[in-house]
Order: sequence, then C-alpha cells, then structure tokens
Amino acid sequence: MSELPIFLAAIGNQSLILSVALIGALGLGAQCIAWRLQAPAIVLMALAGLAVGPLWAIIAGEPLLSPDKEFGDLLRPIISLAVAVILFEGGLVLKFDNLRDAGPAVRRMVFLGGPLAWIMGSLAAKYAAGLDWASSVVFAGVMVVTGPTVIMPLLRQSKLSGRSGAALKWEGIVNDPIGALFAVIAYEIVRVASSGGSLFATALWVLIAAIAGCLLGIIFGVLIARAFRAGWTPEYLKAPIIFASVILCYALAEQIEGEMGLVAVTAYGMTLANSRIAGLLELQKFKEDIAVLLVSGVFVILTANLTPETISAALNWNTLLFLFCMLFIVRPISIWVSTYGTLNRNEALLLGWIAPRGIVAVAVSGLFGQLLTDLQETSDFVFSGSEMISPLAFAMVFSTVILHGFSIGPLARRLGLSHAEKPGILLIGSNLWSVDFARALKAAGIDVTIADNNIRRLKSASEAGLETYFGEVLSEEAELGLDHARFDTAIALTANDPYNALVSGHFAPELGRHKVYQLSSIDGEQDAGSVMRFGTRGQTLIDRGRSYDALLRDHYRGWVFTRTRLTADYDLAKLLADHPESDLVAEIKTDGSFVLLGPRREPKGGEGVSLIHFGPEGQNHGSEGDTRPK
Repeated sequence: MSELPIFLAAIGNQSLILSVALIGALGLGAQCIAWRLQAPAIVLMALAGLAVGPLWAIIAGEPLLSPDKEFGDLLRPIISLAVAVILFEGGLVLKFDNLRDAGPAVRRMVFLGGPLAWIMGSLAAKYAAGLDWASSVVFAGVMVVTGPTVIMPLLRQSKLSGRSGAALKWEGIVNDPIGALFAVIAYEIVRVASSGGSLFATALWVLIAAIAGCLLGIIFGVLIARAFRAGWTPEYLKAPIIFASVILCYALAEQIEGEMGLVAVTAYGMTLANSRIAGLLELQKFKEDIAVLLVSGVFVILTANLTPETISAALNWNTLLFLFCMLFIVRPISIWVSTYGTLNRNEALLLGWIAPRGIVAVAVSGLFGQLLTDLQETSDFVFSGSEMISPLAFAMVFSTVILHGFSIGPLARRLGLSHAEKPGILLIGSNLWSVDFARALKAAGIDVTIADNNIRRLKSASEAGLETYFGEVLSEEAELGLDHARFDTAIALTANDPYNALVSGHFAPELGRHKVYQLSSIDGEQDAGSVMRFGTRGQTLIDRGRSYDALLRDHYRGWVFTRTRLTADYDLAKLLADHPESDLVAEIKTDGSFVLLGPRREPKGGEGVSLIHFGPEGQNHGSEGDTRPK
C-alpha cells in the first residue's frame, strides 16, 4: 500500500502530448457523461479537472495534470485564444433583431442592471471575499455574465415561458460579451495605472483602444461577409477561413492594446451574425464544435491548475459571505431596480433569484485571474487576492447551478409563471399532411408548433394560423429561439428518414425516448424496428407502417383527418368497422391528455375518448367531421 503514492506520482510524469490528450479526453468525456445523465456539463467538467489536479495531488503528492508546469509560458496564450474563440462564437448568436424583440425589460437588465451589479459585486468581492480593489472590480465585471448554456436547460426543466423565460434567455445571450467587456475595461485600467499614468489619461486610452478594437472586429466582419457574398472563397474553405480570421483579428487587436482582442473578436462575431450571409448556419455549426472542444479544455485546465492550498484557502466564511451577498443582495437589487415598471412583482422575484453562472464566466475569470497574477510580477502593485478569482468563480458556478437548478421549477410554479397549459407537440417538417395533422391536433385542444428550415414550406402552416418556427431544430440557434416549454413530444415528419431518426435522437435525451416519433421508412411496414433498431430512431407513428410518400399520396387522393368522439352507443369496435381503411393516429383522453398510436400502442377507447384518424373523406360515420377549414 505504501507503493501507491510512488506509482501515482510516476503516472503523473507525462509528456506535453499526453497532457493535451488527457485534457481532451477528460473534457469531452465529462460532456458525454453529462449528456447521458442530463446533468450540467459545467459541473462535471470542473470535477474532472479537480480529480486530476488538486485531488490527485492530495493522494499522490503530485498532480496527474499540472498545466502551469507542463505548458509554462504557453498557458496564458492558450487560454486567451480559447476564450477569444468562445466569445466570438457567443457573438455569432447575438442578432440585433432578437435584442429588439427581447423587450424593454431585457435591455434595462443589461444596460442598467449590468453596471449596477458590477458596482455592487465589486463591493461584495472587496469587503466580503477580501480581495483587493483591482481584483474585485475585474472579477465583479465577469460575474455579471449568466450563460445561455446553463439557462436554457433550466428553462426547459421548469417549463418557464412568457416574459420571465424570454428575459432570462436573452439576458444570458447578451451578457456574455457585456461581462467580458466590463472585465477587459477594468483590467486595462488597472494595468495601465500600474505603470504610473494618470487616471484620466488611463481611462481615455482604454476607451480609445476599446473603440479601435470594436472597429477592427467590425471591419473583419464586413470584409468576410463581402467575400462570402461575392463568391471569392470556395464553400469548403469558409469555416477554416472564419477560424483563421478570428485568430488574426485577435492577434492584431492585441497589438493595439493587451486584451483588446477579446473586444475585437466579440464585435467580429456580432457583425457576422447580423450580416445575413448565406450559409451562416453551417458556419455556426462549425464554430459550435470548435467552441465545445475549447470550453472542455479550458475548464479542465483551469480546475487542474488549482492547488489544494488555494482551494482550502477559498473554503472559509469570507467565501460564504461573498456568495450570500451575490445571491441575496446584488442580484435581487440590480434586477428590481433595473426592471421596475416593466415586470410584475412575481416576475421580478423570479428573475432576482435565478442567475446561474456558466462557461464564459469561469473561462474569463480564470484568464483575468492569471493576468493579474502575471501583472503583479512585473509591476509594483500588490494584488492580494488575484489567485482567489478562479476558486471564487467555481464556487459561484457550483452554488448557482445547484441552488437555481433545484429551485427554479418549484418557484416558477409557486409564482404562477410556469407554462400553465399542458405541454403540446412539436412537428418537424411542414408539408400538406403535417399541416392538416396540426390542424386536427389544434382543434382537439392540443398546443402544436411546426418547425422547418424552409420558409416556403412553412407558408401553408402560417396561413392556417398555426404556431411555426423557422430554422434548423438541430442547431444551437434553435436552443435559443425555440420555446421548449411549449412541447413535451416531438414528431419528425420530413421526407428524409435518416434525418427523422437524427432529430429523434436529438430530442430523446431531453423528452425521453417514449416521447419522440417518426414515420415508417417503408410503406406497409408493421414495425420500423425490423429495419432500424429502436435505439437509433423514434417510435413509429401509425400502426400500419405508413411512409411519407404513402401519406402524401393518400392526401392528394382526398383523404382527410377526422376526429371522432366515442360514446356508450358508438364504441371503438364500431369506429374500426366504419373506418376500415383509415389510419388511427392519436387518442385524446377525457382529461385532455393524448396518446400517439403506433405499433404496440393500440387505442384503449372508452366513453368520452376522441380518436383522430386519417382516411377517405366519405367515411364519416359517427364522426365530428373532418378538421379542414371550410
């Protein structure tokens, strides 16, 4: 047993390549486990880093992964570039049209509540956490950020919609670049002031540098958008060009002033997001993939870089007092003051409590904590607390994700802000059959949304007065723009069966495999499991194995959706006898709940139950009539 520490320490003596491989494996492995468990990925990534860093050091005497030692002088540039790409990717989802749609409450939360939270957070960091003024102001600027990566799962979990749900969502999107900008401004003032310059001259120079960084980012965005529109670049090189140009933009801005590269790449992303160039969705997908990889790496690096001494120093009454001030004083007051007159009392109470910190908060905090530590070595300034910024950031993440994650649902229900209606259905794929199906569901009192990535196909759904979503449901943009509180069932109804299976797999972890459906791939197939295993696709809609082409063919032949209510005199057996050719699609219970029918999901029937079936128009015996508009 005495040989265990020696063995573990020997394992810890890894090469740089092995360290990079370990970081990638831990980060992405944590994300996979989080996806499986439906747990916050941010927490599991942090735990992975702690396991191979300070916890391993406690067991073996030396950490398995020590980024400071293994990366040396490269560590800060690596983290800086990773944060730059993360902020650029965040800027890509910030469209001005969306900000206008977000309403006055969000604008006031960002432009009034943000600075107010920054000021009060600085006081909390100084007097509660015990940091010096420089570290307090920089750290409090980052803590303004509430990331959409943690907000969106909470909104889906709590079924929170309406103004409060929209406000939390858009605050998280807009605050990513705003909080980073606060931290950049604070750090630059501290850095320039440490060289002995006057406060006025320092502030003026930082303002000029920030404007220059923004202009550089805008120029990059305009030039790249122009090049893409004019066809100056091949399609297959667009994503690599974007990635390389982000690094170039960051590097050039850093020549103007240190850390202004973060401002420049954020402005670059926002410019590109609002340029309306073709193929932006594909570029966003590429950037999402890169950002996921970088986020995973940054989290593991930052947590592994903590020492047992730093963690134990952070576990004290000062940290608890700081968390109390941030959760129960800073956030509520900043929200109540900034949203006064735009939200009702219950909405303000909810928003004043819910503010989970996410990926950008920790990544940017870790970067500026390291920058302040480096600055201390090259100036006469003494920063008593810069090494505590990362532990405090992780303390905020853990406490807010856990406390807000467990409380948002009960609190939203208590305040009457969760989705009051029974969750409905999301139909993916707009066509003549799915639009008529949606009409039948809506007529039965079921909330329906039709999603499609082709605006022309959505026209018939919009004209029918149905709720629609234009966009790719598999993209991160749909995570932000699609109201997940409105549905707990998804049905893929496109002509592409592999795509339907992909969509089903996408929604299965969130809704449950029993709540995702798709059409059969082959007409006449009794059970889609004979072609594709159940685990790789959604449940089959319609027992008789009806494919997309078969349903559209029968629709052109004049088949219609009909809703029939069963009574004591007209039971399920009579319905089946009167409609021998019809496809039974859904059963509506007396309490308004529904069951989508298919293989091994036969209708139960019963007095008061309604059945939606698709069949020839002449077969209307005992029915309430077809659901098409007259």
